[in-house]
Amino acid sequence: MISEKPLTTSGENYTAITDAVRRSGRRVRTTFNYRWGVGATTVRKLIAEGSIGKVKLVDFEYMLNTSHGADYFRRWHSYKKCSGGLLVHKSTHHFDLVNWWIDAIPDTVFAMGDLVFYGKKNAISRGQEHLTAYPRYTDETKAINDPFRFDLKRDPTLKALYFDAESETGYLRDQNVFRDGIDIEDTMSVMVRYRTGAMMSYSLNAFCPCEGFRASITGDAGRLEYVEEHASHIITGDRDIKTESLGEEPTRLTLHPLFQSPRRVPIPKVDAPHGGGDPLIQEQIFSAHPPADPFRRSAGHEQGAASLLVGAAANRALATGQPVRIADIADLRPDARHLSQLI
Repeated sequence: MISEKPLTTSGENYTAITDAVRRSGRRVRTTFNYRWGVGATTVRKLIAEGSIGKVKLVDFEYMLNTSHGADYFRRWHSYKKCSGGLLVHKSTHHFDLVNWWIDAIPDTVFAMGDLVFYGKKNAISRGQEHLTAYPRYTDETKAINDPFRFDLKRDPTLKALYFDAESETGYLRDQNVFRDGIDIEDTMSVMVRYRTGAMMSYSLNAFCPCEGFRASITGDAGRLEYVEEHASHIITGDRDIKTESLGEEPTRLTLHPLFQSPRRVPIPKVDAPHGGGDPLIQEQIFSAHPPADPFRRSAGHEQGAASLLVGAAANRALATGQPVRIADIADLRPDARHLSQLI
């Protein structure tokens, strides 16, 4: 079976998947396409070569802009019972990158977060009650000047897939991001301790003016700083941000060895989706004889769970205000310390 990320939305569901794997003798693959991008792969290579020594600390900041980020609050993702929230749906990408980069299994998680921008209450508190006056954006004349407007009729694909099918599905793809009922967070901060002793500080914000992430990975022999700046990911209503106007390459990697001058590490340019990762992962999954992968980027259900369970533990920490051991949510090979020991 091939599963997109996240593998599922809860520890209970992961346990059910594990039981099915054991009963059937079959395999599950999780498609973490971020691993296959040329920039992320370069980071993994440098760490595996020992360029910064043993990893001790990771700082990871992800920014969703007001096109991409807002889109999670227009649709089914805005209900935690459906998506698990952004700490499961979106952050799974990022937690997996860190797990894979430092080859470590997460152990303990603490989190804080809240809905502070989207939702009716927040719009009213900013004096923007006029943005709450309509339940959806398509065909709403009052929403014409709304910067968050998302008109399904503007794009033929979205119109056919969603708007024309509403009478059969009942699903509204263009709900107002400033409505009542949203119960996921738009601002989150997570701390993770790994079984190797490494620690991670993570943040996700879903209403930034820019899109992308910054990751700093510090070891006992140096530090890597990796930046990716993105345009938006939405088919329509998209604002194409030209990161080149900032005067730097949108993808940058810098190595800071201890007691030496820093140096910029070149990232090859590729013309393929997800930083060149999509064709590579498709070849691994669908080719009868895929090429060898020295970076071990393929992931099974256990590696898929290693990132999912960080999000699930973070959700539990949000609810309880207490640190959460992943072992208290699901069994993830308690004898293993490194991600590479998992399927």
